[in-house]
Amino acid sequence: MAYGESICLGSVKLSLHPAGHIIGSAQVRIEAENEIWVVTGDYKRQADPTCEAFEVVPCDTLITEATFGLPIYRWDPTEHVVSEIYTWWMEQRAKARNALLACYALGKAQRILAELAHITEEPVYVHGATEPLVSLYRDAGVQMVPTLKALDKKITGALVLAPPSAFQSPWAKRFGDASYGFASGWMRLRGARRNRGYDRGFVISDHADWPGLLQTIRESRASRVLVTHGYTQELARYLAEDGIRAEALKTLYEGEGDA
Repeated sequence: MAYGESICLGSVKLSLHPAGHIIGSAQVRIEAENEIWVVTGDYKRQADPTCEAFEVVPCDTLITEATFGLPIYRWDPTEHVVSEIYTWWMEQRAKARNALLACYALGKAQRILAELAHITEEPVYVHGATEPLVSLYRDAGVQMVPTLKALDKKITGALVLAPPSAFQSPWAKRFGDASYGFASGWMRLRGARRNRGYDRGFVISDHADWPGLLQTIRESRASRVLVTHGYTQELARYLAEDGIRAEALKTLYEGEGDA
């Protein structure tokens, strides 16, 4: 289905709308008996050159995620953070070291590569699990810096993107003396970088931050809000104290996911 296209399932009208999370991500709008519900799924409100921007969908009941549903989680402009990544990369190159950046293979890696294209034309090395997803984004017309697959050949002064799991395997050892970074919203927490064993933390998330969650809830004009996945009780309590009818909605799966 294309964004905005509607289908009917019996008496229910259903349509998909951009969620701004990653390429192809969608909110689900459900209309029945003169009532409209919207399920956001994962979403973000920051600009992202790799996917359609989030679309506000007015509704009666909104089901919102709350991965980062605490006031401490506030994102800086992505271009500023990616500029910090580039500076870190150049610092390691000056020391004849590689810069290994942990980031999720779907969405986060492509977003960083697209933002880097505004700064440099230098190629970036990517892990084997990331490379085919980068190709899919290119096929969809997303502009990114050139990429090379990180193989066994010796490289120095390179930026290498890989899933976090790769850093716990022998794969990372092939790059010798290197600096390790992690791009994630979890890096906003003091001590998170150190506890995970990274030299640098870069705060980039494909989920809405605290202001983004509140903005979305306000703009939806929903009279009822169900909060799921993440800091559900905390966000629901805040909304209720602000006069919004809100409650936590238990999910079958809870975890960090692709933050």
